[in-house]
Amino acid sequence: MTTIIIEDEKPAARRLSRLLSELDVAVSVMLHSVEEAIEWFQGNPHPDLIFLDIQLSDGLSFEIFEVVEVNSAIIFTTAYDEYALQAFKLNSIDYLLKPIDDEDLEVAVRKFREFKPETKKLALDFEDIKKLLVNPLEREYKKRFTAKVGQHLKIINADEVECFYSENKGTYAATTDGRNYLLETTLEHLESELQPKVFFRVSRKFYININHIKDIVSYTNSRLQIKLNRFSEQEIIVSRERVRDFKLWLE
Repeated sequence: MTTIIIEDEKPAARRLSRLLSELDVAVSVMLHSVEEAIEWFQGNPHPDLIFLDIQLSDGLSFEIFEVVEVNSAIIFTTAYDEYALQAFKLNSIDYLLKPIDDEDLEVAVRKFREFKPETKKLALDFEDIKKLLVNPLEREYKKRFTAKVGQHLKIINADEVECFYSENKGTYAATTDGRNYLLETTLEHLESELQPKVFFRVSRKFYININHIKDIVSYTNSRLQIKLNRFSEQEIIVSRERVRDFKLWLE
């Protein structure tokens, strides 16, 4: 796929390009202003994906779309959250707040890869985008998992799992009976299998079940600490960049 970055702060653009390279996303072009972007779009094939800052040196990036019809998917990267509604009216896949967290970036790229149409253009109307980004598609999520225990297979019901976590390159399910079961999967794979109203990824290491939260405590650097009913082997910390989404999820 072809990818470009439109960002007026060159160090931020270089950092984003470096983070994307770690996700096997090659950046073809970096643009730095509304005027430069309009000129480029008028003379070049449009890319599959655009990483777009909103406040550029010569205006808001929305001005680009008043001149050029762009059908590329867009991941917004901005320090301001007040433009989210306006952004979602475009071909928006995600809206990342600066400083960009590498985990959030990975999720946004995966979201683009999962929802990228194969036979039609990416342009989505506002209601479609809301379904993708706010309300997950209506479908069945996994209700059971299996773990190998000796020569046996243990059946684990999803509602019995207090949290899923990764450790030493393994993925575990911590259950209400105080056991931790090694699963043959990854947290990234679980993301598409877990019911998002029940499970939330609070950090790179943890998915937690809302039904097993015992307490939520303020933590350093505007973060939150989650305490579950049984699991206590490790601290579960909601990363600063995820606190806002976590609070919305709780509601």
